[in-house]
Amino acid sequence: MRFDLNTGTGEWFTFFSSEIKPDGEVTYLDPEEGAGRVCLRIADEEVTEKIRAQTRKVVKEFVFNPKTRQMDRWEGFDQTPAQAKKEREMIWDHAIVAWEDILDGDGKQIPCTLENKMKLMSNPQFIRFVGRCLQLISGASAEADKAAEKN
Repeated sequence: MRFDLNTGTGEWFTFFSSEIKPDGEVTYLDPEEGAGRVCLRIADEEVTEKIRAQTRKVVKEFVFNPKTRQMDRWEGFDQTPAQAKKEREMIWDHAIVAWEDILDGDGKQIPCTLENKMKLMSNPQFIRFVGRCLQLISGASAEADKAAEKN
């Protein structure tokens, strides 16, 4: 059995729209002809840890536990709103690898830059598209894990 260990390249998806029905259910539509494509990938544990190391400060302290009447060690993280925003940007920048034929309102190509990625991630249609594609990627890998467990 062969495995591609170069998983950082991403998967290409043709853009598809979605509709939200009155009951809140989301329906994904078929891609239109000539729709652009987006290359997406999921951040693995190593990438996620690197991003968190840059945007969070680990806090360790002892706090009084009234039930045991002892000091318990507590560990958490401290993150400012600016650091949280930076973390989201870094995660989306990693997830959106590239795109082709994504156009602005005038029909001009939108360059795949961090700034443009963040602008598109404020568009509900694009957010649902990216979210669904990431679900498909993780679902495909979950099915592969189940198949590997059977063997």
